[in-house]
Amino acid sequence: MNRKTELLAPAGDEECLISALDFGADAVYLAGKTFGMRAGAKNFDGEGLERAVKLAHSRGVKVHLTCNILPKNDEAERFPEFIAAARDAGVDAVIAADIGVMSMVKEVAPDIELHVSTQTGVVNYMTARELYKMGSRRVVLAREVDLESIREIRRKIPEDMEIEVFVHGAMCVSFSGRCLISEYLTGRNANRGECAQPCRWGYYLMEEKRPGQFFKVFEDEHGSYILNARDMCMIDHLDDLVEAGITSFKIEGRAKSAYYTALTTNAYRAALDAVLRGEKPAQWVLDEVNKISHRPYCTGFFYGHPNEGSGSQNPDEVTNGGQYFADSGYMREFDFVGVADRCENGTMYITQRNYFTVHDELEILAPGREPIKFAPKILVDSNGEETEIARRATEKLTVSTDICVPPHSIIRKRVR
Repeated sequence: MNRKTELLAPAGDEECLISALDFGADAVYLAGKTFGMRAGAKNFDGEGLERAVKLAHSRGVKVHLTCNILPKNDEAERFPEFIAAARDAGVDAVIAADIGVMSMVKEVAPDIELHVSTQTGVVNYMTARELYKMGSRRVVLAREVDLESIREIRRKIPEDMEIEVFVHGAMCVSFSGRCLISEYLTGRNANRGECAQPCRWGYYLMEEKRPGQFFKVFEDEHGSYILNARDMCMIDHLDDLVEAGITSFKIEGRAKSAYYTALTTNAYRAALDAVLRGEKPAQWVLDEVNKISHRPYCTGFFYGHPNEGSGSQNPDEVTNGGQYFADSGYMREFDFVGVADRCENGTMYITQRNYFTVHDELEILAPGREPIKFAPKILVDSNGEETEIARRATEKLTVSTDICVPPHSIIRKRVR
């Protein structure tokens, strides 16, 4: 319980970075325009990376740069120049999956910490030891590793080698994310950040002598999403992870929104702090993860094979373990509708993001605080006119209220 811990949040762009910093991350992971496995994220160019590192360091937050694609020959030749620029920008660590990339990091930027990506598929202490000899100071374990195995790895690796695991977010059906289905079906290479997510598609079977006759894999009129994994959620089990000797608690989601980053970072910050105090997380903290779009949750492989149970209290959630066959859609209870820019003299200044009215059930999420019920009677739009409806995204609004929250606090509305 005394081992130093880190909450590691995703930062797909500058807005997400600011959310991670505001809502309590100890470190962020992000990517440049190349060499990172999230082509769908905006990511950071050279100047953007310099600004991101400077901002994060001003808040006492570390920056981990993801360089986890498997580069082709011509890309490998360009990597030394890329990592030299990252070194000059001041990044604290590089997350790599390729041995050649690891060797170039140690050669060009020996002062940057080397972290081995989950894409490497580390599942045992012997591999971790060899990676340590190669200069790695942290291993991001494969998501297939259970808690007992993590405890053994912790006991048998060097004391100053750290363990990082994913604790929340989408899971890939393939071992450690090494999936070929997307490239085979669509030409989009998942191992280069271009996954088309065919594991989320609905499938039927067709017998070769009966062309055109489709048979259901699962007894449902929509077919079956046979490869569709649930999302991981370990917020109620962080005490077990801390006890196992894990250093870094990683939230998945570099391609997701600033709202997602703010909400998950805030919830896991509060939960981890409670666990480190020897307490159970408050109920509002546990409830927060249901207020973001998500697939049905499970606990991954931490407690054995997912089919042995998801860890949920809901019998319907346990039945199919780590797979969800009904559909690939998201569940959500709230929509992100605005940001509180500042509060002055009883007035809150808001930037609208989505449609809402004063009659909606609204909440404000401020860093480190339980959500606040928000019930303005009237809004004032950018023309100075009173209204009950916020119609236009990015419009500047004001509202009279005795609620005062820090800048970048989140405003959301209940949708069900």
